[in-house]
Amino acid sequence: MTIYNLYLFDRDGQLLHYAEWTRNKQSGMTREEEAKLMYGMIFSIKSFVTKVSPIDLREGYLTYTTNKYRLNLYETPSRFKFILNTDVHAQGIKELLHQIYTQVYVEYVVCNPLCQLNKPIESELFAAKLDEVVKQSPAYASRPA
Repeated sequence: MTIYNLYLFDRDGQLLHYAEWTRNKQSGMTREEEAKLMYGMIFSIKSFVTKVSPIDLREGYLTYTTNKYRLNLYETPSRFKFILNTDVHAQGIKELLHQIYTQVYVEYVVCNPLCQLNKPIESELFAAKLDEVVKQSPAYASRPA
């Protein structure tokens, strides 16, 4: 199993943080263009699924799977979006995204008086803790060599 990358967006679609672990193919566009494309796709998919789903989707977690990768969306009550791209066999991603939100974002951004909310995250401590949490997850640990 493999974890490719993570996007963190605020409620207005601004990219607050991007991290990459195992990404073999680049998109050929700038990070800003890619982030706008990703947010637009998430906005559209979420809108579509909300309208056609036979059940209420208030859980805050959504996945979109292709034959090559799985896009995992965790949306917080404050509408911040954590998007983690993984391979299709990765498991425990919902729990990992919740852990990233509660133990990394809340602890190292929200509770940090030096970090401005709704601004790109520049904290090296946040980036290091995020990297540590992802690399300790079973989905990362069991990735192919």
